[in-house]
Amino acid sequence: MSDWTIRRAKIEDAAALARCIDDAYAPYRSRIADLPAVSEGIDKDIEDHLVFVAVLDDRILGGLVLIQQPGFALLANVAVEPRATGRGVGRGLIEQAEAACRQLRIDEIRLTTHVAMPENVRLYERLGWQRTGTFGNKMHMAKTLPPSPTPAPNRAKGD
Repeated sequence: MSDWTIRRAKIEDAAALARCIDDAYAPYRSRIADLPAVSEGIDKDIEDHLVFVAVLDDRILGGLVLIQQPGFALLANVAVEPRATGRGVGRGLIEQAEAACRQLRIDEIRLTTHVAMPENVRLYERLGWQRTGTFGNKMHMAKTLPPSPTPAPNRAKGD
C-alpha cells in the first residue's frame, strides 16, 4: 500500500504543481533543447480540464493533465518529482486518468512525448500504450481502454 493518495487538483495547488512539473522535467532540459515551458498555464488547466495530483501529506509528488477531446482524451502532461520516482506515482496517475476516461465513456487516450525521453516511452509501453507514429522529435502514442466490467444483472427466481 502506498503512503500517498491521488485527488483532483484545486486552484490552490497551481504553484506547487508547477514547481513539481518543473522539477520533473529539469533533467531533460540538458538533452532537449526545444522542451517547452511545461508548467505554463497549469492554473488554467486546473480550471478547464481534469487535473489530478498525487499527494503525501500536503506535498505534491506528481500531477497529470487530461484534456477531453471529441472521441478521445489527451494525456497532456504527467510529471513526478524526482524524489518520488520509483514509488508508482506515475503509474497511479495514469491509472487514475484511465478510470476517469471510463467514467466519461472515453475509450481512447492519446499522448505525445519526446523521442529523447526513452524511459517514459518504456513506461507507457509497459502500461499498454502503442506507438502510433513520430513527427520530428515527437512520438505519438495511444491506448485503447477495455470496457469497464459490468456486473451481471440480478435475476429473481422464476425469471
